[in-house]
Amino acid sequence: MANKNLDYKVVFSDDSIVVLNKRSGILIAADRYNPDAPRLDLLAEKEFGKLYAVHRIDKDTSGLIIYARTPEAQRNLSMQFENRQVSKTYHALVYGHPMWEDLHVDLKLQPDGDARHRTVVSNKYGKPSETDFHLIGNCGPYSWIECHPKTGRTHQIRVHLAANGLSIVCDPLYSGNQKPVRLSEIKKKWNGDEYEERPLLSRLALHAYKIELNHPVSGQKVSFTADYPKDMDATRKQLEKIFGVNPLNE
Repeated sequence: MANKNLDYKVVFSDDSIVVLNKRSGILIAADRYNPDAPRLDLLAEKEFGKLYAVHRIDKDTSGLIIYARTPEAQRNLSMQFENRQVSKTYHALVYGHPMWEDLHVDLKLQPDGDARHRTVVSNKYGKPSETDFHLIGNCGPYSWIECHPKTGRTHQIRVHLAANGLSIVCDPLYSGNQKPVRLSEIKKKWNGDEYEERPLLSRLALHAYKIELNHPVSGQKVSFTADYPKDMDATRKQLEKIFGVNPLNE
């Protein structure tokens, strides 16, 4: 059955789990600040029946989200997330060029730590949070970075990068720079109409790309990947054409 839904694509489903690739800008569960915002779990329940949350990803992040379809599967998956047995890979497009190839960040984070409900680094009130970063490559003013969060704090990747002087493209919370990605600004011989130009990317450039865990029933290791959304893929293709770097070349 083709899913004409623009909010998510089904990556995998069976009797115990549903794996979705969600668009940026949709909540995955109830939000106390915005109770009426569209929610992925409620939309997907129309297709799959009752779903149980086992982890979270930010509203502005696109990509993989897993729901359990039974309380037993929920228990199993929740324990895997809690015990850090789940391997998560995110791709981010950031401004600037890191001075490292690999970086391990271990900073305590406190969610909802300021007036803008942002997560802040706090040794006193924060919870342990770890992320490993790997530089995939530089593309003109940008760089592609692979992110492996070991914990699952709110906005963890964004805050850990910001604490190291890097901000994700179009991050409304942690970046001072809200400039969308425009082809006219990265391509030398661009000859379009600047007034008609539509940005390649104008939302948070963070995508939950891959997840590996043990199936809650069979116990077998399973791995899922989520295609880039159209805007991020268009950006990827243009940057690859001009700078020869492609984050999807594993």
